[in-house]
Amino acid sequence: IMKRVEANNQAALLQMGMHLNKRGEYKSAVKYYKKAAEFGDADAHYNLSAMYKNGEGVEKDDKKKVYHLEEAAIGGHPDARAMLGAIEGHNGRVERSAKHFIIGAKLGHDFSLEMVKLGYQNGSVSKEDFASALRAHQAAVEATKSTQRDEGEAAQIH
Repeated sequence: IMKRVEANNQAALLQMGMHLNKRGEYKSAVKYYKKAAEFGDADAHYNLSAMYKNGEGVEKDDKKKVYHLEEAAIGGHPDARAMLGAIEGHNGRVERSAKHFIIGAKLGHDFSLEMVKLGYQNGSVSKEDFASALRAHQAAVEATKSTQRDEGEAAQIH
């Protein structure tokens, strides 16, 4: 893995950051996450947002937390999208919150879909947006299914 890290392999940088983070070596983890984030790694951005939220290896910084959540969301990270939806909702920006949750639901994120459903029930999400999010969520979930995975899970049960 070190050869791949030295070659600035995005996945290896993220993996090294995660390894160091699990060991409690937060400052070193941040270094690897930042490098992977420079290459556009959404997971690295998401992990950096958590580091800034918790003050692990860095000073707590809400602006940097949100920045990295936004970058992760732009990169397609559904958990980041849901977190942004929650933050916007907490700050009273219901329309922005709903948009984040709708995008998250369309990525197959279950919690986001539940939030869209609540938004529909309370009138902050239109019927059309709810229906569109529901269809896209189902398509995203279907896209992750595989016959091999189903067979493997069935074999583990028996």
